[in-house]
Amino acid sequence: MTPKQLVEQVTALTGFTNSSGVQVLIAEPGHVNLSLAKKPKLLQFNGFFHGGVVSGLADHAAGAAATTALPAGRIAVTIDLHVSFLSPANGQSIIAKAKTIQMGSTICVVAVEVMTIFDGEEKLCALATVTLRVVDMPPFKKAPKL
Repeated sequence: MTPKQLVEQVTALTGFTNSSGVQVLIAEPGHVNLSLAKKPKLLQFNGFFHGGVVSGLADHAAGAAATTALPAGRIAVTIDLHVSFLSPANGQSIIAKAKTIQMGSTICVVAVEVMTIFDGEEKLCALATVTLRVVDMPPFKKAPKL
């Protein structure tokens, strides 16, 4: 399985990433870019992407970036997520660009830049630092229907 196939499979299984429409743009060992198009259910009252959505996309991108750098059968799960919001996420979409900074046998650290895209222009709207723990990958299951 390629890194992109793995990230696409995990993204399709989970509730948030599946229901919100997260798309995998790039997935290489230690580096993942995910995008999310603007939808009313993802916005706060003023029409900007909600901070929880920005954080959730950064978190998923970080986990994917770390997992793609691990041996088969291992996955990275978040133990700490720090997000600095720098400007409103007011574009037509957002992109989380995750890059693994440090890989250990049990702990890894990933940096994520979240860009808001408006009329083709990228603007940095958030920075995240994510610490993850390496665990055995659970068996894949279909997401429950709600």
